[in-house]
Amino acid sequence: MFNDIGPLELVTLIVLAVLVFGPDKLPKVIQDVTRTIRKIREFSESAKNDIREELGPEFKDFEFEDLNPKTFIRKQLDNEDLGLKEIRNGFDLKKEMAEVTDAVHSRESDTSSASSAGAAGSSGGRIDMTKKPETPDPDDRPPFDADAT
Repeated sequence: MFNDIGPLELVTLIVLAVLVFGPDKLPKVIQDVTRTIRKIREFSESAKNDIREELGPEFKDFEFEDLNPKTFIRKQLDNEDLGLKEIRNGFDLKKEMAEVTDAVHSRESDTSSASSAGAAGSSGGRIDMTKKPETPDPDDRPPFDADAT
């Protein structure tokens, strides 16, 4: 219940409770709070049992924690019927990235060797992607667009 409260915060709460309620009333306040929490838990459990009885035998394994979206999704993804574990285990991101990196580096080295070979005279059936487009003649005017002006 108090998983995220540190020791310094707990000491601060205790000192604050002693200052607010006083040392003589503090034990009675603690008893009242624990009694109230216990009653709320009993009420919650009885409500859960009533809902389970009303739902019938089809929902005998129904858990209210499954209504939390994170829990529901986690439970569905861990289901063995879907085969997601095999897919997850078969997919190695580091291996895939290494293959892509190798392919890119080998393609870059191939294009640089092809461009040097293309300069020698044989293109080898590859298109030189590093070639810059030709500059237009100064006499050539770009097409006129009347709507753009």
